[in-house]
Amino acid sequence: MWFIDNLSFIIYTFVIVSYAISILVIISIMILENRNPLKSLSWILVLLLLPMIGIALYIFFGQNLRKQKIINRKGLENHDYLLSVASEQTKDLSQFYGLNNHLLAEKERIMQLQLFNSNSVLTAGNKVQLLHNGRDKFNVMFEALRGAKKFIHLQYYIIEKDEIGKSLMELLVQKVREGVEVRVIVDDVGSWEFKDKDFKKLRAEGIEIYSFLTVRFPSFTSKLNYRNHRKIVIVDGLIGFLGGVNVADRYIHGSPVYGIWRDTHLKIEGDAVNTLQTIFSIDWYFVSQVELLDKKYYPAREPIGDKLVQISSSGPDTDWPGIMMGFFKLITTAKKYVYITTPYFMPNDSISMALKTAAMAGVDVRIIIPGKSDAYLTRLSSLSYLKEMMLANVKIYFYQKGFMHSKVMVSDDMVSSVGSANMDFRSFEQNFEVTAFVYNTAFALELKEQFNQDFADSKRLVLSEWKKRPLRQKAKESLARLFSPLL
Repeated sequence: MWFIDNLSFIIYTFVIVSYAISILVIISIMILENRNPLKSLSWILVLLLLPMIGIALYIFFGQNLRKQKIINRKGLENHDYLLSVASEQTKDLSQFYGLNNHLLAEKERIMQLQLFNSNSVLTAGNKVQLLHNGRDKFNVMFEALRGAKKFIHLQYYIIEKDEIGKSLMELLVQKVREGVEVRVIVDDVGSWEFKDKDFKKLRAEGIEIYSFLTVRFPSFTSKLNYRNHRKIVIVDGLIGFLGGVNVADRYIHGSPVYGIWRDTHLKIEGDAVNTLQTIFSIDWYFVSQVELLDKKYYPAREPIGDKLVQISSSGPDTDWPGIMMGFFKLITTAKKYVYITTPYFMPNDSISMALKTAAMAGVDVRIIIPGKSDAYLTRLSSLSYLKEMMLANVKIYFYQKGFMHSKVMVSDDMVSSVGSANMDFRSFEQNFEVTAFVYNTAFALELKEQFNQDFADSKRLVLSEWKKRPLRQKAKESLARLFSPLL
């Protein structure tokens, strides 16, 4: 009995000491990585308050893959070419000003920033169509897909096996039978409904399809780090689509719980499609180990419109959080107004300070977030930021007509952004995202008109009323905010 008791004590002591050492090692790694202090403190709380489980959560969600470069761009010819063009453009951007409103010269620093931090080439002569909802997006996109002659490249965070998802796959199979090359990337977590049998079936039909960063328990790890959140479609290298609309019926028919699914997407024609193709090619190389080098993927074209466009991408494969930096510069250079819609509002310190500084300096800063959210804890965390925003004169609106899923900004009737990136830690630092920055007065005014409609469909928060929330509600929001870097 004495031996058994002592052996149990030794095993127990060994487990406790091993766990303590593991915690200290993880904390030391986080400190040496010079992470955001708030994020590091959040993880330290998780590790200390959730024994054993905390380590498992860190392994799944906490590793800094930006340091590990899970996608290495070096040596990829498409990326190297883009880098060289961006490098040349940084020397002289004045050549573009004559193609657009001369006031855009004021926004040169945004263009310069995107060139430097993400090799986002500035392209002229583009045509950009604003698509205000899922129905518009799918009607226009399916028309483009039906007209494909050479290839279709498609990449989504979510493709559901519902009515619109099945229609898309049926159309892609039809195009393969017509001799069109079809390549598809789906995120393994976002599109968790796709099983091995589905991939085999589609590949048997001639569709090249891969999942991005496969995980073992996607239904459990629905918030797993480093997801490919991009929504990209390219048709024959001539037409591109990007924005916030995934492939799911709710983007067309809405939801019984949330109502209509309000979102925004873009159709782009022109040289900006080449940048979009390069982003897809890099992700395709990661999932397939095949680099798309044929010139047919980058066709020559004449100018088709008057829009200046930069396609910016960011993720764990980039040295800088390019999209976040673009948002920061857009906000801090605004002189009259900046309007924002985002489904999830958990800004990091830089964006939070930029918003408050602009508003306190007299810029009309307005933010629309959903009145109802599809993520309870994320919504609680988002609400915790609103009081400080309103104290700084930022105007906050709750969208009432349904669920607001748009990721859009417009400023000073000149600069706009539409893409996949939310205004939160995950989009800024962990997910693979893509956003179009459009420099054009007519387009900005069209987007501003849509904002005015969204404002009309929203309820503006009043600070005096917001302060009257029950203490219990405030406490839940504050507690959720501690975990905002992890959501």
